[in-house]
Amino acid sequence: MLGEEIKGYLPAKIQILSKVSHIKLIAVRYFFKSAVRRRVAKILTTMEQITKKSEIRALLPSVLEKYSIINHRAFIKKLDEVFLTKKIKFPLLEFIGIEIAKAVPYEKQVEVMDDIMLLDREGGNAVVGIICQLRLETDYEATFLLAKKYIIKGDKWYVCDIIGERVLGYGLLTNPNKAWPVLNNFAKHENKWVVRSVGVGIHYAVKKGLPFEHIERCFRLLISLSKTTDFHTKKGIGWAAKTVATFHPDFILNRLEEIQNNSQIRQWFKTKLKIGLGNT
Repeated sequence: MLGEEIKGYLPAKIQILSKVSHIKLIAVRYFFKSAVRRRVAKILTTMEQITKKSEIRALLPSVLEKYSIINHRAFIKKLDEVFLTKKIKFPLLEFIGIEIAKAVPYEKQVEVMDDIMLLDREGGNAVVGIICQLRLETDYEATFLLAKKYIIKGDKWYVCDIIGERVLGYGLLTNPNKAWPVLNNFAKHENKWVVRSVGVGIHYAVKKGLPFEHIERCFRLLISLSKTTDFHTKKGIGWAAKTVATFHPDFILNRLEEIQNNSQIRQWFKTKLKIGLGNT
């Protein structure tokens, strides 16, 4: 039977169903998913919000003045207190990141980003992601490796997606030939989040207008990753496959019969393509 600490919170119908052994797991899953959704909703509704760039501009000086080359702990603490503990949309967090990149010497930025990531704040990923993006022009491959480090250490789907879009996705969009060897390398990585980031990056680049001549090799790379059995990796790769189908339906339709008859391509991948075609 379900534990008493859980049973008391379940709806009556679920409690009754849970007495049948083969659906007990469903009841537990129902409880935990609902509980998580309620908790997240409560946190989001009670968090203080900052919604305007003018508010960000007014608060930024009090944060940036705390930065010191010798010791930036006070700066990190103030950044967390003023911004990262608040509910702020990504474009505004990116603006904060851009301003930090202007204020912090280039050679000290990695130290600052390392400490922001240690805070383990969702918004911190957007700040770090945009600072990394700004570094692509100067240290392209090194920045990809930096993003990989943060994605692995973050060990969460949203860390992967937030940083993956801003670094891998932007890098692929703006310099596809230079990004390609890095994406191929990431696709072979043992870490599931690094592999997922390949899908995230392709999704972003395609959505933002990646030139058509680069679509086929991106798609072939996605197909090569369709054999994965990891849930989180499938999400990222499937997301990209659906986006390719949505933005380039003719490309997929011209290959659809071949894809459907290829037993090496998993059904979940084919389903994502159908969903993408349905969005056109």
